Amino acid sequence: MLSKLFVVLVVCWGVESFPDGAPVDACVKDRPNQPNHGQHRTQPLDTLPYRVVASSSTFGPNTPITVTIDGAEPFKGFFLQARSIETNEWIGSWEQAPNTTIHPECAAITHADPREKTRATLVWKAPANLHGRVYFTGTVLKNYSTFWANLIAEAPQEPAQLQLLG
Repeated sequence: MLSKLFVVLVVCWGVESFPDGAPVDACVKDRPNQPNHGQHRTQPLDTLPYRVVASSSTFGPNTPITVTIDGAEPFKGFFLQARSIETNEWIGSWEQAPNTTIHPECAAITHADPREKTRATLVWKAPANLHGRVYFTGTVLKNYSTFWANLIAEAPQEPAQLQLLG
């Protein structure tokens, strides 16, 4: 009887792992930006039902850039990193937002609760002493077994395009 209870507990834990966001090792594991969700693998990006949009891809010292995730279907989680276009290194920092966890070690932000979300608005801040270009990459999870990894946020390439994002 005890062994059956153990199996049930392990299976239930596997189904609901990481309800409070990606652990910090998501930054450096063998499959970056890919959740460790057992046998489940990323869905094709051309089936992504969400928009991930950054307000800009260029920054000056201390520039804030807003990154928004939204879509017609609710999602349960996300993991986003900011990376330099020039060096591919982690860069900058995220501002604390409701129900998020920040991993400053790798310029990442993740969900901090398992509730369904229809939108997440996140703010990244550029380093105080730097100009450059940035991209935002990561994962959006519809649920534990359905997720899209290695996505890159859309961003306007020209300053005039910022007005189109409204």
